[in-house]
Amino acid sequence: MSTLAAIGVLALLIFVHELGHFSAARLQGIYANKFSIGFGPILLKYQGKQTEYSLRALPLGGFVGFPDDDPESDIPPTDPNLLSNRPILDRAIVISAGVIANLIFAYFLLVVQVSVAGFQQIDYHPGVTVAGIANTLSTAADKAGIQANDVVLAVDQQILGEGKPAIVKLMAEIQTHPNLPITFQVKRGEKTLDIQVTPDATPDGKGQIGVKLVPNADIIIDRSINLIDALKKGAAEFERVIVLTVQGLSQLVTNFGETANQIAGPIKIVEIGSSIAENNATGLLQFGALISVNLAVMNILPLPALDGGQLAFLLLEGLLGKPLPMKIQETVMQTGLFLLLGLGVFLVIRDTANLSSVQQFFK
Repeated sequence: MSTLAAIGVLALLIFVHELGHFSAARLQGIYANKFSIGFGPILLKYQGKQTEYSLRALPLGGFVGFPDDDPESDIPPTDPNLLSNRPILDRAIVISAGVIANLIFAYFLLVVQVSVAGFQQIDYHPGVTVAGIANTLSTAADKAGIQANDVVLAVDQQILGEGKPAIVKLMAEIQTHPNLPITFQVKRGEKTLDIQVTPDATPDGKGQIGVKLVPNADIIIDRSINLIDALKKGAAEFERVIVLTVQGLSQLVTNFGETANQIAGPIKIVEIGSSIAENNATGLLQFGALISVNLAVMNILPLPALDGGQLAFLLLEGLLGKPLPMKIQETVMQTGLFLLLGLGVFLVIRDTANLSSVQQFFK
């Protein structure tokens, strides 16, 4: 059920995106003869009065089709309600409406989240918490007398600080001192103790003490008290998600080699969503908002086959006073679509191969 819930969230976000395009066209009286979720062979379809609605085999997105691109359409090419015959502004509204719909929907999800379950916030405190000791009496931590729930504040009088950087600093000290004594300043309840620990040496020459480390922090649930409060907190979280998404995209562009493996396809997204649904169903709202924002930001990029690519063509048309030759536009868009589908198929194969159930099957 959790997997189906995650798939449902992803399908809903694609639906919202395409509905944005479709609604912007229809509200302006522009013809739209196809509305599809997915690409490739049609699995299900319904022919409405003006539009064919379909569900297709490849769940890598969706599209809204216009009679302008349909050679079988009997609408005269001079009809003013064809998308290509509308002014640049009308067309820009239709093209950008999918991105706008995803952003609005993301904000809506965050408002619902903070109203129903609240946002989880982490209140960090100085030090690193020992979450557990390895189940053996031969670990360095056990020999030294380290206990679960101890908080390590400093190592050899070096203050660790707080949060994840504190864990990194502590692990570095442990790993660089194999078979060498180091002194932990430990807070245990109301007491502060100095405990000498000698890390064991691993086969690769690094030190280890046999503990699980987590940040010293409290989880705070921030829930809205009324609608106005929900709108404000939803807006603050929406801004945070936008900033994180743009920062992640910037890192991908500037440091592609190290961040390319973080790109996730539909399979990986469903796996993450499924895990969230199992542990905290309401977390799917925040997860959906994050994916919706990412979908919007990716689509607005000026790349062929994406909304941003089509907006780039409109910008050139406005600057030149006439559209680029259709042959050039078609070549660029078809190449972009081919590359986009190729990337999608690659991500599906890679993410499927990395699923724990698949790896277990081939062991």
